[in-house]
This record gives sequence, C-alpha cells and structure tokens, in this order.
Amino acid sequence: MNLKIKVLPKYAYLASSSIAFIFFCYFAYKAFIAYLIHKELYGDGMDVLVSLRAALAGIMFLLILLFFQFIKIKDLKSQRTILRGIFIAWSSLFIILIIVNANLIYFISLSGIAALINLISLFSLVDLIKEERNTLTEKEIYLLQKLANKK
Repeated sequence: MNLKIKVLPKYAYLASSSIAFIFFCYFAYKAFIAYLIHKELYGDGMDVLVSLRAALAGIMFLLILLFFQFIKIKDLKSQRTILRGIFIAWSSLFIILIIVNANLIYFISLSGIAALINLISLFSLVDLIKEERNTLTEKEIYLLQKLANKK
C-alpha cells in the first residue's frame, strides 16, 4: 500500500513510549497523592487504590523500557509482528476506554493517536519489506561476482 505519509518503526516506538510516559507520570502522580492522603488519614500502610495506581505506573514504565528495546531490532518481519501487537494493544485500549468511560477524553485521544501512528508505521513497513525483497545484500552481490568470474 503506497502511502504519502511514511512513519518508520523507530518513530512509532518513540511515539508509543512518549504516550506511555505520559500515562506513567499520571498514574505515579495519582499514586503519590493517594499515598499521602491515606498516610494522613489512617497512618502507615498501603491502600488498594495506592497499590493499583502504583502497579499501573510500574506497568507503563516496563512498557517504556520494552519500546526502547524494540528500537534495536533490525529484522523488518519481526518489527511488523511487534507493530501489529502494539497496534492491537493501543486500539483495544482505545475501544475499551470509549465503552467503559467516555469522559476520559485525554486517555482516549492519546491511545487513538498511538494506534493511528502504529497503523501508519505498519503500512509503511509493509512497503519497506517489499522494497527489501527486490534488493541484494552486499554479500549476495559479492558471491554473484565470484560466481561470474568462475565461468
């Protein structure tokens, strides 16, 4: 599919990690505030709300680390599989947020933007894979030249 807009997988991973970082900051802030309120009201100990928000912040942090690790992958077919999974995850979050609570406009718009960027990157990656099939690597060119000199 020929698109006028090309997004490399690297930029899709960076966009996903920046959106995950926004979610991380939000949940870490909410967990910290809930912890301070719980500490003032009840003394020491952890509340379920604090634990859940801290767990969500931790999950977002791990996703950020994963996105940065995905940038290092050079194989285009592996990147296509990863981008499909990331697109499914962002679009699922987008749909679930619309169904569960349509008042969370910021979360809905951020997850929709991330899903759209990953979809565009996925289509661009399909074009890159088609172009890669039609080119030879340096090693293949070298071996063909060696074979041509033998005849």
